[in-house]
Amino acid sequence: MRDSFPFNEGLRMIKTMTIAATAMLVSAHYAGASSDAAWNALFAKVNGTCIGQSGMDTPEATAPVVFDDATGKVAVLLRGSMGKGKSKVKNVNLICLYDKKTGKASIEEYRWLGR
Repeated sequence: MRDSFPFNEGLRMIKTMTIAATAMLVSAHYAGASSDAAWNALFAKVNGTCIGQSGMDTPEATAPVVFDDATGKVAVLLRGSMGKGKSKVKNVNLICLYDKKTGKASIEEYRWLGR
């Protein structure tokens, strides 16, 4: 009986480690599997909303800047021209702040200090 105790303890340790490793692998698989698709879908939605609401013809956009989950916002900087004909304004810089919960965007013009 005494001789089998270390053997049983070793089996229990192996079983525990196997379960823990399996749980980590499964959770990592799910996080990685949906991650790329989810991020790409979010970025497409953010860019579409921001560019659509900007009123710009064909703006340049930065890569989205994702804030932490507590903030729940994604920012995109846009650069381009607005208006048509004589009223066309070139070199307009806009910042778009997209709310991940509501799907709404706020857009404001920004200027660099000293310019």
